[in-house]
Amino acid sequence: MTETVDWGPIRALARRVLTEGERLALTRKEKALLKRTAAEVGISASEAKSALATEEGALGLLQEESRRIREGTRRLMDALHRMYQHKDKGDFVSARQEMRDVLEVEVVPHYRAIAQGQLDAMADEP
Repeated sequence: MTETVDWGPIRALARRVLTEGERLALTRKEKALLKRTAAEVGISASEAKSALATEEGALGLLQEESRRIREGTRRLMDALHRMYQHKDKGDFVSARQEMRDVLEVEVVPHYRAIAQGQLDAMADEP
């Protein structure tokens, strides 16, 4: 999944529900958002469908989607920062390892694609 993702709406929903305590109203719009985001963060369609069957399940799905986005963002940004530091020192072995480490644990397709792209871009480096 290399296309651009827009996680603004899911982040706003998570903030309202998980931080501000707003009730999760399972409207068509919110269900569609949760279902779309599930696919974008590596949650299967069947798992999302099952979660959306109940308000409690939908809340758990929202929490998991939010967690994957938040943790994946931190993991990738930290690894990219270290990767650039290694590259600046000419240490491409360590730079490549930073991206391999992300790929070992990351489940969000968008973040995996970024890490793989960075790794591929260093293929011709020493």
